[in-house]
Amino acid sequence: MGNGEGAEAGTEAGAGSVGGVAAVAAVPASECEREPHPSDSLRTFGAVVQALREHAGLSRVDLGARVQYSKHTVESVELGRRMPDEAFVERAEEALGNTGALRKAARHLSRGEAGFAAWFRRWARLEREAVGLCTYECRLVPGLLQSEAYARAVFEGTIPLRTDEELETQLAARMERQAMMRERPRVPFSFIVEEHVFRRRFGDAEAMRDLFDHVLERSAPRNVTLQVVPLEAGLHACLDGPVQVLETAEGRRLGYSEGQENGRLISDAKEVSVLCQRYDTLRSQALNPKESRALLERMRGEA
Repeated sequence: MGNGEGAEAGTEAGAGSVGGVAAVAAVPASECEREPHPSDSLRTFGAVVQALREHAGLSRVDLGARVQYSKHTVESVELGRRMPDEAFVERAEEALGNTGALRKAARHLSRGEAGFAAWFRRWARLEREAVGLCTYECRLVPGLLQSEAYARAVFEGTIPLRTDEELETQLAARMERQAMMRERPRVPFSFIVEEHVFRRRFGDAEAMRDLFDHVLERSAPRNVTLQVVPLEAGLHACLDGPVQVLETAEGRRLGYSEGQENGRLISDAKEVSVLCQRYDTLRSQALNPKESRALLERMRGEA
């Protein structure tokens, strides 16, 4: 689907330098046509939230204000499309009577795969267990760094058009996936992104500044490295397209690439080795992390 993350119908990983790859069998067309449904536990939890909210006489907007989340987030949780984080559970518990029902129900939640393109699901499962993740992106801001407004704009612009429910499901999946970076502070994430990606405008000036703030915040932790390839860097070895590489706990290296309406998991050691060589070479051509942050801060001021 080419929307910057097969994860939700487009691509991406996130990153810490790694290296080899091996070809993995393509996903059958029949599987690509079947999108997963929310897990039963998420649907049940969402139903409990909705019942308590309605019993309290609150609208989704009202509850959103009390838990400090958007109406869309509340809706996604209630429909079982989004995994609530700890803050949501605690604030919703307090806002809905402190019955203990939400805290207890939250202990049994399991993540579903709603909102992920069929070709990306296997990679999404692998990256949750990876000990290192890296990504090069030349089309869009990597999904793990996207602000909610940016991700929404990406999904709204894709063809074929999505229903409101499909859009919210995919948006929730992308935002939920970002929790991986907060939950795994010892895993190195490395990103190399072309400067022109950040210069492509969407929305108004406030939306652009929000994007830069979000990227700067997400890339601030010590385990996250973000490098920008400046416009003047010229041609380089990664021009064949976006690529992601991860390393498993067993020391195996895998790659992932994505195009129009498809994605490919790569497990061939020689092929992955080439991807890693290209990635490592590009690192030396990109701005260092400090220079990259300074550039993004300047661009924020120009928005």
